[in-house]
Amino acid sequence: MKTLPEIRERVDLTPYNSLAIAASARYFARITHREQVGATLAWAAEKNLPVLIVGGGSNLVFRADIEGLVVHMALAGRHWRDISIEGATLVLGAGENWHGAVLYAARSGYRGIENLALIPGTCGGAPVQNIGAYGVELADTLVCVTALDRSSGKSVTLSAEACNFAYRDSLFKQQPERYLILDVHLRLSRNRPFQLGYGELAAYFGDTPVSKLNAEDMAEAVMAVRRRKLPDPQRLPNAGSFFKNPVVCQRVFDQLQSRFSDLVAYPLPHGQGMKLAAGWLIEQCGWKGYRNQWVGVHNSQALVLINHGGGSGTQLLALAQEIRESVQARFDVELEQEPLTQPAIN
Repeated sequence: MKTLPEIRERVDLTPYNSLAIAASARYFARITHREQVGATLAWAAEKNLPVLIVGGGSNLVFRADIEGLVVHMALAGRHWRDISIEGATLVLGAGENWHGAVLYAARSGYRGIENLALIPGTCGGAPVQNIGAYGVELADTLVCVTALDRSSGKSVTLSAEACNFAYRDSLFKQQPERYLILDVHLRLSRNRPFQLGYGELAAYFGDTPVSKLNAEDMAEAVMAVRRRKLPDPQRLPNAGSFFKNPVVCQRVFDQLQSRFSDLVAYPLPHGQGMKLAAGWLIEQCGWKGYRNQWVGVHNSQALVLINHGGGSGTQLLALAQEIRESVQARFDVELEQEPLTQPAIN
């Protein structure tokens, strides 16, 4: 096996981002073995090329062609460790499909990530955003991450605490140029209580006792709820939620609620404030279902921006800015974009 993978030139990146934005990579390498990582980065360094790391491309907006090296992390592999009566640790290669991993765990009888079913992207991208849905975050089950520390060139193991997780945030997002994730380790359980705090999930099961449910049932419910609200990126290119749900203190929430009685929000644990529903804020500003010739806002979930065909990253970001400004003007609340904007290269 050659240490250096095939280096291709002028590669179309449309298949490598879920928004289907057209862009070209000057050079492109697909990493399938760990031994290739160091050699590929060294090759780029010798040529003084900037490097962009991509996985599933579900959290990235291209603004222009990449005049550097795009590294597609396709490290596969999944296996169990530390198996006991109560649970086990699932180790996932960075290139593994996240949704596939969720179903694999659920079908194996393990709980903990079933609420994160149908989230697009790869396992290596999951810790970057600390992906979350329906009351569950990746941080709830993550034990550690193995990564290449690009500042030292050495492989390191970072505990969940060291990953500095927060709402849609992590060490990897805070220091995007430093770490290249190789695999993730998740501690899953045989008997962890299911998270049914969201009404749509509870309603899905009706009168079925929770004791009768298993992880596959929960994953199926999450998939059904998500499919009712969110478009399939394969049919309608999108990057999922384009904005974070803004977090405000209780005082700001009270002020907003006095002005907007139907304000949608959720309390954070330990009195950390209130999480506002960004989709509701956007919808109140009249954006739900909007579209121009190229891009638009989904007609069922205003958090989702859509590439209707041939839209560029610049056009999508311009729409996002208009939405942000209108929400700021009406609610005095600032929306923060979730997907990373290229160039995120170094």
